[in-house]
Amino acid sequence: MKVTVGDTDGKTYQIETEEASKIVGKKIGETFDGGIIGLNGYKLKITGGSDRDGFPMRKSIVGTERKKILLTEGQGIQKKEKGERKRKSVRGNTVSGQIEQLNTQVVEEGSKAIEELLEEDEE
Repeated sequence: MKVTVGDTDGKTYQIETEEASKIVGKKIGETFDGGIIGLNGYKLKITGGSDRDGFPMRKSIVGTERKKILLTEGQGIQKKEKGERKRKSVRGNTVSGQIEQLNTQVVEEGSKAIEELLEEDEE
């Protein structure tokens, strides 16, 4: 699983992790310890993600499965005309084994910068 981390400065970092099983079951909006993905001292909030086929996670859909729903706005749709609605496939709000990319945001920073922690992991 790839975890994209958005920093408070507006920078983003992509981290490849094999520890996805510890994140499975969490929902969009929940926080988890960054030590799971190698960012010790950080707290991360789940903001979204997408599965292996590119379907986005949506907060309003409960569960882990993919569903076709009628959308007017939000994740999964780009409106072109006023009042336009489309039926689109989206993924539920719960992290599962099918999620390929998970988007997160830093809620609480650790003592070291993210760059330093990522450099330590590479060595």
